[in-house]
Amino acid sequence: MNDMSALHAVSATPATHAGLDLARIRAEFPILRQRIHGKPLVYLDNAASVQKPKAVIDAISACYSGYYANIHRGVHLLSERSTLAYEGAREKVRAFLNAASTQEIIFTRNATESINLVASSFGGSVVKAGDEIVITGMEHHSNIVPWQMLCQRTGATLKVVPFTDAGELILEEYERFLSSGRVKIVAVVHLSNALGTLNPVKAMIDSAHARGIPVLVDGAQSVPHLTVDVRELDCDFYAFSAHKIYGPSGVGVLYGKQALLEAMPPYQGGGDMISLVTFEKTEYADLPNKFEAGTPSIADVIGLGAALDWLNAIGLNAVAAHEHELLEYATAQLQDIPGLRIIGTARDKAALASFTLQGVHPHDIGTILDRDGVAIRAGHHCAQPVMQHYGVPATARASFAVYNTRDEVDALVKALYKVKELFA
Repeated sequence: MNDMSALHAVSATPATHAGLDLARIRAEFPILRQRIHGKPLVYLDNAASVQKPKAVIDAISACYSGYYANIHRGVHLLSERSTLAYEGAREKVRAFLNAASTQEIIFTRNATESINLVASSFGGSVVKAGDEIVITGMEHHSNIVPWQMLCQRTGATLKVVPFTDAGELILEEYERFLSSGRVKIVAVVHLSNALGTLNPVKAMIDSAHARGIPVLVDGAQSVPHLTVDVRELDCDFYAFSAHKIYGPSGVGVLYGKQALLEAMPPYQGGGDMISLVTFEKTEYADLPNKFEAGTPSIADVIGLGAALDWLNAIGLNAVAAHEHELLEYATAQLQDIPGLRIIGTARDKAALASFTLQGVHPHDIGTILDRDGVAIRAGHHCAQPVMQHYGVPATARASFAVYNTRDEVDALVKALYKVKELFA
């Protein structure tokens, strides 16, 4: 069996109920064709960053080779073409999230910067000494540290919603926190990168809004796996990164309700976020430019637009169904391995399986799997409080994308049995 037939052996089996042509999808990812240490690449580190389809690579290349120029400021043709493509990508993001206006879509470097923007600008305007900020115990560091920094600056207090050993939030505690009368903002992860838990953010938003409390949702892990409608959720802010949704690194998105964004001061100062500058005063540009200081990552934003086109053509419902089937299959297989403990068993869960193996450090698991061509993540996943909850220093994590197959799950399980043999 040659390299490609080994990688695409799943195509000989029936497609999942989602009806995806997995062989065709996999063929669109050039990086998946290679061998690692002589073995076909099995890429299961998608929660960290997914691979890029040729459509995205080609869109970025076309920009740089065909029409790249700085945007907004130029009157020449290349600048106009770049501006049109850049702002076209903003409209694609607006439609993808079902935001009301492109003025509600801010481009940043990543989800981390998006959260920092809200914590600094919005949080710095409304949070005072004695106030409270509510997050959860399963947050990524990117949705912990900015709020800690805000608390240190203002004298506010961080309140943390605990979760069960299954990895489900204790919502009674959330309600108790909201009832204090001191909460000025809630920041909650939509889909946990360490546990796979899909949190009930709609209910959490509704409960907060009943008390007049705005909510930020960290959607870095959720947007590649499920349909997100910010108007249906009624969230006040939503943050995600392009590199987790088949786009390039270096681009993030912040959705914010227009009225809130208009009331917020700029996060950074510089070019393109102004309408008038004198040495006496500065007048800021309208949204979204007010929050986009300096030359942006033009080609990469265009690449994000191409990624959304590519994903929309497949259909998020089909992606979600395929990944759910993979997760169920992987969970059943992993549970049969003696000494393996799955970390995070929430009823509503998506896209990833974190685990430990008795007597083996997760970093050793990851290193040995790599020799078999299987790429997973090993570590604390930028969620150290989650690791502390379970009393482990780290976990191994296999995470799935639309191009993954049952054969790849089998390769993971086979390699894990090899780990057990080596440490027996």
